[in-house]
This record gives sequence, C-alpha cells and structure tokens, in this order.
Amino acid sequence: MLRVLAVDDEEPALAELLYLLRADPRVRSAEGATDANEALRRIGRALEGGDGAIDVLFLDIQMAGLTGLDVARLLAGFARPPLVVFVTAHEDFAVKAFDLKAVDYVLKPVRRERLAEAVSRVTERVASSTPPATVADRIPVELGGITRLVAIADITYAEAQGDYARLHTQDGISHLVRIPLSTLEERWQELGFVRVHRSHLVALHRIDELRLDGGGMTVRVGTAEIPVSRRHASRVRELLMRRP
Repeated sequence: MLRVLAVDDEEPALAELLYLLRADPRVRSAEGATDANEALRRIGRALEGGDGAIDVLFLDIQMAGLTGLDVARLLAGFARPPLVVFVTAHEDFAVKAFDLKAVDYVLKPVRRERLAEAVSRVTERVASSTPPATVADRIPVELGGITRLVAIADITYAEAQGDYARLHTQDGISHLVRIPLSTLEERWQELGFVRVHRSHLVALHRIDELRLDGGGMTVRVGTAEIPVSRRHASRVRELLMRRP
C-alpha cells in the first residue's frame, strides 16, 4: 500500500490527480501540496519521524519557484528519498527526467489507465528485493579449465563476438561463452536485459547515463560507452523511462 504526495501548483489539476490516486486500491493515502517548498518540508518531516511515510512523489515539472526537476535534484541528497513520477503537460523534459532516475513520466491530461500503469511500476519498485541467487540465476563459464557459475545479476552487458558472447561483469572481469547474443537476449529479457545494438545486450538497471549527440545515442554502463542503434533507440529510451 503506497503513501503518496502529489505536487502541482494548479489546484484543479492537483485535485483531479488526487481523486484518481485515491481511487486506486494500491494507494493507502494520497495528500497534496501546491508548491515545491511545502512538498520538501513534508518529506523532511516524514523522514525525521523515522517511518519513511512518503513512498512516492507525483510531481509536476513547471511550477512557480522551484520546478519539479529542482525538487528531484534536491531529493537525490536525501538518505532515503521517495520515488518520483513526473506528471506534466510537456514532453520535452523526458531525458532530464531519466537522468534524475524518475520511475515514470505521465503526460497531462492524466488518463486513469496511464496513471494505473505508473502506480504499478512504483508498487513493483517498492516491493522489489533481491532474492538469493539460484542455479537458474547463474551462467556457467570456463576459466582456466574450471567451470564457474557467474551470477547473471553481476553481468552489466554482453558483447557479440561471432557465435560467442563476451560477458562483462561489474567487477571488470569478462568471460567468453559459446552462446549467440540472440539466445542470451531471449533468455534474459525477463531479467531486465535489453538489446541496444546488434552487437550489445545491456542490463537495463546498470545503465548510468543516456547521451544524445549529433543525432546518435549512446548509453554509459560503468566506464563503457555503448552505441544505441536507430532501430533500438525508441525502445531503449521508453524502457529507461519505465524501468523499475
């Protein structure tokens, strides 16, 4: 059950958003704030109370004084900040919202079905935890004549090398496996891996940055800069905006 704070300096829009949120059975409580300063004060009081009373902020972007983007930047400095869903009439801030780790980006006028999707993503994010690794969560690799099981959760991206794939892990070690990238893509799509290029498969949650430069797109995974092909660009961007 989610505890929600909605922030919008237009009272009719705020009232409508609160009405829709309170009608969702997954929302325990939904309160409103008409400016960013009031929202920050409420979040601070909730954290000081020790119960983390606000799970998610449904946040307008263009407001008088501090903008929604300003609020999201400030929240990054909190020890336990709430999640953020941007609710805005403007499409132009999507990349900035992604940079600020927003869970979702909902356009006004808000539709009940679209808001329900955003609540679902927030609920999954709040409820998610990392279970202990099982054999199914690992992949066998050969290293010096010894077969090791590498946790898939430790793999940041995979790179095609003919009929093989090179797996890059978070500790900087790579492993060559005799499995085509297309096979890994099929097996690992439910684990959050996405094809960004014919030669690269990336763990979505490992992407640190999206860059648009001269009409091209790249993603940064640790220190690696990985190209995103035009064929995959729209889907990659959409998935990044919606990732849990």
